[in-house]
Amino acid sequence: MKGWTEEELRNRELMAPCGLYCGLCGIYIATRDNNFKFKERLASIYGSKPEETECLGCMQPDPAKTLYGYCQSCKIRDCIREKNIYSCHQCGQWPCEQIKDFPISTGKRVMMRTIPLWREKVAALGNTEGSVAWARSECERYHCDTCGAPLFRGAQKCRACKAEIAHDLDGTFKLTPEKSQK
Repeated sequence: MKGWTEEELRNRELMAPCGLYCGLCGIYIATRDNNFKFKERLASIYGSKPEETECLGCMQPDPAKTLYGYCQSCKIRDCIREKNIYSCHQCGQWPCEQIKDFPISTGKRVMMRTIPLWREKVAALGNTEGSVAWARSECERYHCDTCGAPLFRGAQKCRACKAEIAHDLDGTFKLTPEKSQK
């Protein structure tokens, strides 16, 4: 599949427990591709320094090699670890207040769509292959309908052909006032 390797799709470190598959995160993609210009753009959105706008997936074992600041303090990540489960798709309390109050509107919409999908894939194929199938389905979703280029979650326009794509994917990226003040 254009944009991601089979190794990435199978990498559990990229399977964020909340359903925001890290392989689609712009910060991960900028880190993977060593794209400083993209890191600069993302840093301006998230209020971080470009050299700190790096991540190799939120489920890296501790101590993480490269974990973005926001992900280091993620309450959802901490919660699943405390419950000794792998993901919110395994939690009977989903969607909890941490999901409902997630400060990034795009992320919240994605979580509400992906956790039920992840549950379906696991029910049909088992935890390992179901999780890989879920990751694959997420990556398949993030391709430009106009030119076929791979996209990152939250993209507003295709970087290859400049087609407007936000409406067809996750909507417009917005930080809640609380998040944008950090």
